[in-house]
Parts: sequence; structure tokens; C-alpha cells
Amino acid sequence: MKLNVNTEIALTYLSTRKKQTIVASMGVMFGISMFIFMQSLMKGTNDYFEKMSFTNTPHIRLYSENRVADGHMLESFLKDNSLKILANPKQLKQNQGLTNPYGLIAQILRNPEVDAVTPQVTANVIYNSGSVQLTGMVAGVNIAAEDRMFDVQGNMIAGDFHGLERVNNSVLIGKGIADKLSLHVGDNITVRSGSGSPMIMRVIGIFATTVKQIDETKSYSNITQAQNLLGKDRSYVTDIKINLKNYNNAPQVARELEAVTGYKAEDWVTANEQLKAAFKIRAIILNSVIGVLLLVAGFGIYNILNMTIYEKIKEIAILKAQGFSGPAVTSIFLQQAIYIGLMGGIIGIVIGFLITFGVSRIYIGAGTLKYLPMSFYIPHYIEAICFGVLTTIAAGFFPARKASKVDPVTIIRG
Repeated sequence: MKLNVNTEIALTYLSTRKKQTIVASMGVMFGISMFIFMQSLMKGTNDYFEKMSFTNTPHIRLYSENRVADGHMLESFLKDNSLKILANPKQLKQNQGLTNPYGLIAQILRNPEVDAVTPQVTANVIYNSGSVQLTGMVAGVNIAAEDRMFDVQGNMIAGDFHGLERVNNSVLIGKGIADKLSLHVGDNITVRSGSGSPMIMRVIGIFATTVKQIDETKSYSNITQAQNLLGKDRSYVTDIKINLKNYNNAPQVARELEAVTGYKAEDWVTANEQLKAAFKIRAIILNSVIGVLLLVAGFGIYNILNMTIYEKIKEIAILKAQGFSGPAVTSIFLQQAIYIGLMGGIIGIVIGFLITFGVSRIYIGAGTLKYLPMSFYIPHYIEAICFGVLTTIAAGFFPARKASKVDPVTIIRG
């Protein structure tokens, strides 16, 4: 295939200055490979921490929130235009249970964005083993639904969680509770809530989430046992946990559920505000570093093309004297920048993938994290080549524009 004359000249300039071309391409290659590596590391760690946050946190939690007294009661008694001010308002006493919870669940399941729903009875308790006491929380759940939503099986270190549905008065405890109370599978533990009677429960399993606060306080029972602990009837439910098909829609769906049900709907973003803030800060830092790397690569290309113009100034003058227009000369030098960007970009993508793959095999062995979390996200590679080429075009435009303005008469006479 016959190349355009501008393309032939551009390739000739690049081939006759191999060292400078390689140096410029390596600058782009380094910037793009670091772009891919850092983006892969950032997305990999973000995905890991998001997954960890969902180990025990649903996308949305629906519950009855304690409310502070306001002026509505005064408005109902004093029906005039006066300004009602309530001094030193206090929290209102209200039932923590949800009204008609299973009707709410049926209503929630009609939402096409909802993937799974499960009820929970939460009871603050005191664990007793011998003379040792420990405060904590029992979550009364349907353990099969809980496992589908939060992978309870993956956190088990002893026993069988299915025993919650088969064994009367059974409990699944966190590793921290087991360590502090010296408990093993098959041991008995006394569990007492503030409003119910003490209950002797049998430990049928031990789990470890690697989240210390959870492992040292939380245990699971079936819903009926949790209701018995609180002295409540079978319709008593304190929480409804909801998982969505797309967890990013949780804030919007939560607001919709609040409007429909009248209860507080806490989405996972609100429950993990510090985590999301850390994601944003890390993204700003990494993108700043990547931007600096690509900027440095761009300056390298700018300098090399500038030097090429100074060295080839007479040849440029001859080209223009032979009838090459300003845009044609601009095309010659801009093509050089594009080819440098493409060469560096393609090699950078390969190097970036190899670095990412190599780092993903680094063994960490901390908690549930075995290897360094890395993401092989295809859009990162497309973004990398686009950013690399755009950077080189921007770096090559000004030298190319300078070359197009060369006056052949002045150069040849001089």
C-alpha cells in the first residue's frame, strides 16, 4: 500500500532519529503502564473493601428510627397562627418493631431493582459463660437467606451454620466471643436480654469476619429464638435487609422506600461514609500522580519535536519552497507525535498488564485477603491508550505549528 507523502516523510524523520524516538516512546510507555497499574490497584482495592463492607452490611436496611419530639403535637392543640416552640425536645418512646413486616417484604419484592430481602430480629444481650460476662448482639435471621446475601458459609471456621434451623436454642457466635469466653462447638452459653428471660443456648458454630467489632459482639440465632429472648410474638421484626441488583442505586431506592413505608431506610453509602471518602481521596491522589507522569511524557515529546524542527529547519524550508503548504508541514510533525504515542501506548498497555498481573500474585495473607487485590478492567486499557495519544497530540501540536510557519525565503537566504 502506497503511503501518503506526508506520512512517508514523518516515518523517515522518526527512523533516522531512532534514539530520540525510542526515548520519547519510552516516556509515553512508562506513563501509560503506570496509569494502568495504578488504576488497576485503585479499582481492585476499592472493589475489595466494598465487598468486605457487604459481608455484614446489606445494600439497604429498613428499620424504625427513634424520633425526637417536634412541634406537631402543639399544632394539634393550639390551632392558631402563633409560633410553636418546643424547648429541650426529647426522644419519643416508640416500638422498635416494624408494623406488618411480612406485608412490607412482599411490597418491597415488587420493586424490579430488588434482588433479595430478609427479615431480622436484633436483640442487645449479655453473654454469660461461668463467671465471665460479655455484652453483644444477637441477630435472629433466616440463616439460609442470610448465607445467600452475606456468604456466612465463607466465614465459618468451626461447626455447621445449618444447625440453627435444626437444633433448638442454638447459636452461631463470632470468634472474638468464643475466644473471650473460652467456648467451642457443642458448649452451652447463657444469653440474656433486657426485656426477656435468660436462655441457655448451644454453640453450633463459630464464624470470623476479620472485623474485630463484629467478631467480638455478634452472634446468630433463628428468628424465633431471638423473639423468645425479647419476649415478643412471632410477628415481631426489627429490621428488613435488602440487597439490590445494582448496589450503586441504593441511595435512590432507599429514599423511595422511606417515602412508601414511612420507616428509616439506611443505604450502604450512608452507613460507610468514611469508606467512600477514602475512595475519593485515593482516586484524587492516584489521578494526580498519573497526570504528572503523562505530563512529563508530553514535555519529553515536545522537546524532541522542537529539537527536530531546529535540526530540520532547512529541510522544512525546502519542502515549503517545493510547494508544501503550512497544513502539510503541520501534518508531518503531528503524525510523528501520534506514531510516538501509539508505539508507547501499545507497549505501555502490555507492560502495564504484566506489572498488574505480577503484583496480583503478591501474597498478603492478612485476614481474608490472600493476594493483593488488582482489577483487570478493560476500560482502563482503552482510557490509557486514549490518554496517551491525546497527550502526544497536544505535545506535538505546538512544534508542528511552529514548523508550518517557517519562512523558506528567510531560511534559504540565511
